[in-house]
Amino acid sequence: MLWWGVASALLANVLYSTGFVLEKRALSALPALSTRQPARVVRHLLGSPLWIGGSLALAAGFAAQLAVYRTLPIAAAQGIFVSGLVLLLLLSSAVLGERTSSRERQSIVAILVALVMVVASLQGSDARTIARTAPPATLLAIALPSLAAGLLLYGSAERRARRRHRLPTAGVPYGVAVGLLYGVSSLAIKGVSGLLTTDHIPATVAQLFRSPYPYLLLFTGATGLVLSQTALQRCRASVIVPVCSTITCVFTVACGTVAFGEPLPADPLRLALRLGGTAVALAVLLALPRHEPPAPAPHTPAPPRPRRPPQAPNCPPQAPVRTSQAPVRPQQGPNHPQPSDREPSTAITELSHEAR
Repeated sequence: MLWWGVASALLANVLYSTGFVLEKRALSALPALSTRQPARVVRHLLGSPLWIGGSLALAAGFAAQLAVYRTLPIAAAQGIFVSGLVLLLLLSSAVLGERTSSRERQSIVAILVALVMVVASLQGSDARTIARTAPPATLLAIALPSLAAGLLLYGSAERRARRRHRLPTAGVPYGVAVGLLYGVSSLAIKGVSGLLTTDHIPATVAQLFRSPYPYLLLFTGATGLVLSQTALQRCRASVIVPVCSTITCVFTVACGTVAFGEPLPADPLRLALRLGGTAVALAVLLALPRHEPPAPAPHTPAPPRPRRPPQAPNCPPQAPVRTSQAPVRPQQGPNHPQPSDREPSTAITELSHEAR
């Protein structure tokens, strides 16, 4: 049964990664979405065939996730689920053309190391204990504050994003907020998988609707759809999906262990691995950049220098032509013509008369 669970988890990874990439590709062709208009968001999404294909892939991944939770403990299942980040990064680079910075690549490697630590703690007989249901009071005491925190964090990120002259966000706050919602959804999926059985189907359905699981699934599904698709349109899938998946994993492992009563490792080394892996994942999320780097200023080439007209090879260069104006002389009366206007002989005769 454990191998069936591992195979189902790997299949869910492929379906989830493919679905996220298809939805991101479809969202890039849609007009800008807003959480203030949820009906408009749903109408645009349902009008995109590519987005519908991605959502069907996610729905198939959800069905595979139900099979996983029936055969694997919560911690083991989440450890395998988040290992699908490697496939997601490859698809986002090949299909979407997204490029991650060196700091983001180092953070993703650290997240994978943290998940290896969590998976390494799943040895021993206590790791094979699989709980089916959780007490409703305990589940609601964990789920309701987590949902409120996720909605408040998303609203705070929306208000900061609307400020003028603010760098575009890298998607970390959105990923954390949606991850909290999907973490509660994972707990609800775990509870539904524990109640499903082929025996006494009417009684099983009645018991299911008396539990809080379907209502949590309905709320997180509808709210998560609007919030996640709006955030996925604004931010890179290679950033927001790893952050969301890591928060979902850490939340489900930590809170699911308490809610469903699955025991922590009794061995000190395995307990340190599980707690240390969780701490490393949270530290990496805190260290991720919150904003996209500013775009480089466009390079404007210098204007070309004016060229001189070409000259014939055997002709000497021409001397510059000087232009000069004759000085303007003052105007004189009609009885006193200017000296330059009189004849030379007339001027001499006049001088002689004046001498006499």
